[in-house]
Amino acid sequence: MRILLIGAHGTLGQAVAAELGQRHEIITAGRNSGTLRVNLADMASVEALYDAAGPLDAVVSAAGNVHFAPLADFRPEHYRVGLDDKLMGQVNLVLAGQRRLNDGGSFTLTGGVLADEPIVAGSGASMVNAALEGFARAAAIELPRGLRINVVSPGVLVESMPVYAPFFRGFEPVPAARAALAFSKSVEGAHSGQVYRVK
Repeated sequence: MRILLIGAHGTLGQAVAAELGQRHEIITAGRNSGTLRVNLADMASVEALYDAAGPLDAVVSAAGNVHFAPLADFRPEHYRVGLDDKLMGQVNLVLAGQRRLNDGGSFTLTGGVLADEPIVAGSGASMVNAALEGFARAAAIELPRGLRINVVSPGVLVESMPVYAPFFRGFEPVPAARAALAFSKSVEGAHSGQVYRVK
């Protein structure tokens, strides 16, 4: 397969590239790294990404920013970070890609454990991750030409614990390599509209 991987240089993205790259051609993209550049919040940039990438069998997103802060300190513009970047950025990949992927192709988006298990200061991430899951379930029943869509929802990564441990007390961290297996399940499997939870 020819797989477009957005966010390939992040912690999770590197693990996904290593997993899928054993068997498939990976085209990397990101805002500041990768073979191709893209701003997911800008639909024109997403369209240009697809133009540059050429024919694709799968699109995998391991990208997306959200804002963390106590609820009392949140302002509408803080929520917009996650809404514009992680949520609509990944939605933009699907909206533009549904006309471009090869028949039977797939989209794999990245959510996260905070959709199910909120933490203090994580309301923006919980909101966005839950919305991604709802979008994927709905899109799965409408995508044309046998296209599929799934969401991978990993727990906090082992590799990220030096930074995030104070926010995730009591959570069992997940190795990035194990989370990457769920991306293989989505890309190389047959399901659509699924949320693969990696805990």
